[in-house]
Amino acid sequence: MPPCRTPRTLLAIPASLALLGLAPTGLLALAPTGSHTLASGYSTESRAFASPAPTGSNPVDAATDAALALLVAQGKAPAAALLTKDDSGSRFADAGQGISRSDHFRAGSITKTFIATVILQLSAEHRLSLSDTVDAHLPGLLSGAGYGDSLTLRALLTHTSGLYDYTADTLGAVPVTPLQAVRIALAHPPSAAPGQYAYSNTNYVLLGMIVERVTGNSYATEAERRILVPLRLTGTSFPGARTTLPSPHGRGYAADGSDVTELDPRVAGAAGELVTTLTDLDRFYAALLAGELLPPGQLREMLDTRAAHGSYGMGLYPVKLPCGTTVWGHNGRISSSYVRTAATVDGRRVLTFRVNTDGIADPDLEPALLAAEFCPRTE
Repeated sequence: MPPCRTPRTLLAIPASLALLGLAPTGLLALAPTGSHTLASGYSTESRAFASPAPTGSNPVDAATDAALALLVAQGKAPAAALLTKDDSGSRFADAGQGISRSDHFRAGSITKTFIATVILQLSAEHRLSLSDTVDAHLPGLLSGAGYGDSLTLRALLTHTSGLYDYTADTLGAVPVTPLQAVRIALAHPPSAAPGQYAYSNTNYVLLGMIVERVTGNSYATEAERRILVPLRLTGTSFPGARTTLPSPHGRGYAADGSDVTELDPRVAGAAGELVTTLTDLDRFYAALLAGELLPPGQLREMLDTRAAHGSYGMGLYPVKLPCGTTVWGHNGRISSSYVRTAATVDGRRVLTFRVNTDGIADPDLEPALLAAEFCPRTE
């Protein structure tokens, strides 16, 4: 299919708007805000989360709360919140004003972990193979675009396809169909050599299209059936074209401070349209890494970073903390929200935090928060 020219309207979007997806590096400046306070609570529970109760002087909790407060005080975010989960229960903490424990929010590129899980489930069912070419499922779509006919699903999952990231043109601000997103990408030469890691939202838009071609259902329908319903993720949804958030929810802000709570999710599609809650993300990543959603072979594939030279698995990426602990998860940025989930490889300890704007001003704040939570501490 011949590529189309990028519409002029896409090229005229102000550069101040946030990019939709996020590789493991690169953060945007935040809007200024005022003074902030910190509150935290603890609850003991098994599979379901209960209402928070007062916490003690656990040094890990205190260090994590202090790091969270810095996201607001130094990062200039209006508000930040986190939910941790381990064998003893869950703990919620918030800094600033504007985020509650039960809020729904946009999760951006965390959507990719859900899409990768569906693809790997289909692989386990022998309905597709990770070695399949894109052309085998979407014949002719990439023809004549310089990618050959050997681009595989594995390359899409690991961001080693070289496909140009369409959101570099749309800036995460223009609603597009999946086909339009792919055509925008194909109007550009490859952004990297085949086999080289280069994060691109286009990869996961294509994977969403492949899910639909293989199953006859949208990626949203398949993810709901395979993930949301079995795990009872009642606060999570794929909103499609719905611009509003479910209740309850707070406000979300762009980097310039403007209110962008209402947003057409088609700016993101399979690369980042998910709406969810802190509780649901902790539950999802805990279940995924514990082996509740994938057979052992497919989970090993998901955690294998060799194709991306250590940078990325399949819908997950690792971060080695200063204490030597490696955590797995993903982040997501979309106008109104920056979200990060990280977990131990067995899923027994999970942290999800979010700020109600596009990113984090100081790139050292996020690893400091992860280290505070996952690295051993004593009084």
